[in-house]
Amino acid sequence: MTLIAIILATLAAGIGSVWLAALLMRMGMGGRSASVGPQHLLSLAAGALLATAFMHLLPEAFESQAGAHDLFATLLVGVVFFFLLDKAELWHHGHEHSHPEPATNAQAHAHSHAASHPAHASHAGHHAHESGHEQVHVHHHHGPRAGGWAVLTGDSVHCFGDGILIASAFMADMRLGVIAAVSVLAHEVPHHMGDLVVLRQTSPNRRMALVKVSLAGAVTALGGMVGYFLVGQLQDLLPYFLAVASSSFVYVALADLIPQLQKRLTARETIAQIAWLIAGMVVVTLVSGAAHAH
Repeated sequence: MTLIAIILATLAAGIGSVWLAALLMRMGMGGRSASVGPQHLLSLAAGALLATAFMHLLPEAFESQAGAHDLFATLLVGVVFFFLLDKAELWHHGHEHSHPEPATNAQAHAHSHAASHPAHASHAGHHAHESGHEQVHVHHHHGPRAGGWAVLTGDSVHCFGDGILIASAFMADMRLGVIAAVSVLAHEVPHHMGDLVVLRQTSPNRRMALVKVSLAGAVTALGGMVGYFLVGQLQDLLPYFLAVASSSFVYVALADLIPQLQKRLTARETIAQIAWLIAGMVVVTLVSGAAHAH
């Protein structure tokens, strides 16, 4: 039963976030001039990640027999680990692209980001993109063909890590697994919007771009199955898996999402930004209540 729930949740988070991203783009959302812009989606995702980490994953970990000191140490090591992976990815792409090519109108402009979730050694396809009136997360690569394959490769690794994270939450509690899946879905929507933008630049066939990103998203289910058997064999270490998952969520929210929200805005835009941040927390709370009642 747990394995079936993990597979369904990982498919919903992995593929569902891609389809939701495509739907929002089709409706004209996610652009600067849209009523629901990238800043709103990033605020929503940041709120969901922080609420999941501090209100659900960490409390669940601390309710175990594991010592508070060890769990806090794991949390600290996790944050530093993801920071180092981030630095390694920045160094790698800075070295790889030390001789930039002339930019074209179709190229994405962004900064690299690695290891947004557990087991992420690569996080291509997840950074700020500006093309016309669109601003979504994509990964910076020179040359559309290389950029397209880099997005798919990075997405696959990223989604595999998401699957392990969701499986770890499900192994602790079904309700916690649902919350983690919803948080991952909310975080992936703006990122997949950027992925679709990049792939649509490499191919005129929009449907094929959607299929490719969906296949990468389906790797989430593979990570979920691996996580199910891995965590099942290491049940005593489950609280530490939850602490690592928390460190991932906290790092993504504080080091990736929130810095992009720290811009000079009007009072109205600032209020909207805060409202969407709180909305992300409320969504997690509502999902938690619904799952608990069920």
